[in-house]
Formats: sequence, C-alpha cells, structure tokens
Amino acid sequence: MGAQPLVAVVDDDESVRESLPDLLRELGYAATAFESAEDFLAFDRVADARCLILDIAMPGMSGPDLHRKLVIQGHAVPVIFITGLAERSRPPGLLQDGAVSCLSKPFSEGDLRIALAAALPGT
Repeated sequence: MGAQPLVAVVDDDESVRESLPDLLRELGYAATAFESAEDFLAFDRVADARCLILDIAMPGMSGPDLHRKLVIQGHAVPVIFITGLAERSRPPGLLQDGAVSCLSKPFSEGDLRIALAAALPGT
C-alpha cells in the first residue's frame, strides 16, 4: 500500500487547525496544519503536499494569494478553499488554476469528502 497523500491545511483559526487534520487522518490522509501562508511556504516539504485546504481570508497573505504564488512557482497542487465569508464577499475567480471547490464554514464531512475526491481522484 502506498503512502497516504499529504493534505496541508492553512487557516488562521486555531479550532480549524486542530480539528480538520484529525478528520483528514480519519479519512485516510496524512495531514499537517499551518497558521499562515507564510508558515506553509517555510515548510520544507511544500512540494510533498498533494492537496491544500486554504482559508480565503487570513492576516498577511490570503489563501488565493498563496495559491497564485504556488502556481507561479510551478507547484500546481489542487486546492480546496474554505471560508466564513458570504458568497457575495468572496474574491472572483476562485475556482481556477487547480482550485476544485470552495466550502463554506461550517462544512459537512460529506462535502469535504466530495471535495477531496475531486482534488485527489483515485485515493
């Protein structure tokens, strides 16, 4: 059996950083969490991440800004955005350049499973 795909969670909300990796592990993924986009970029295994779950609105670099930076750097990794923002307040064009979904907080385990299946088909 192969290694579990690494899913990186980047969210400034401590409760999300504590609970979401646990759920991802229950679903069969390796998971690690970061408080900010800058912390993720300092991670020595950025290229190992097979999927990113990014909060849209964070202090410093936003989730969409991190996604664009990674694409420019050649790290085209599937992204699932998560947000507490109302749909009308979300930045336009989120579901481009590898983004597969945008889930509104709080989201269900079922919605997360669907998004992960789209991001990591065959896992």
